[in-house]
Amino acid sequence: MNTLLIFLSLFFTPPKSVYDFTIKTIDGKEVKLSKFKGKKILIVNTASKCGFTPQYEALEKLHKEYGDKVVLIGFPAGNFGGQELATNAAIQDFCKKNFGVTFLLSEKVSVKGADINPLFQYLTTQSNPDFTGDINWNFEKFLINEKGELVHRFRSKVTPLDPQITKNF
Repeated sequence: MNTLLIFLSLFFTPPKSVYDFTIKTIDGKEVKLSKFKGKKILIVNTASKCGFTPQYEALEKLHKEYGDKVVLIGFPAGNFGGQELATNAAIQDFCKKNFGVTFLLSEKVSVKGADINPLFQYLTTQSNPDFTGDINWNFEKFLINEKGELVHRFRSKVTPLDPQITKNF
């Protein structure tokens, strides 16, 4: 058994920060999150057909106002009531036409369940002063500090420009 653990540890090192992850953008490019070392990152699970979808407007405003201090990344997901469009192209088109989104969007991912994206598996289990555990709904937010550590987590009702979030920039 010890030999197996040693063997596995050679090939699987648990992530130490978000910088250990690579994402695929909505247009298919790979981006290493380590590219953002030294900057704060705000990660948001998004959806195009949700009551919270108007937060896209505030997210874009946050991106324009604070983009020099924080990298904003939206992660479209259909985990809650199938409220995300079917394809990356449709999501990208919806976001640009309706909200003028220019911030970084990932490809459509799963943020909960058996097929959870590894980044969200990591984020939902990291200790922070707020809470841990599964994402409850669309537009939850994860604030990462300049060292790649989760420092705050916000539920959907906390809007992107709420002082609880912006005081961190």
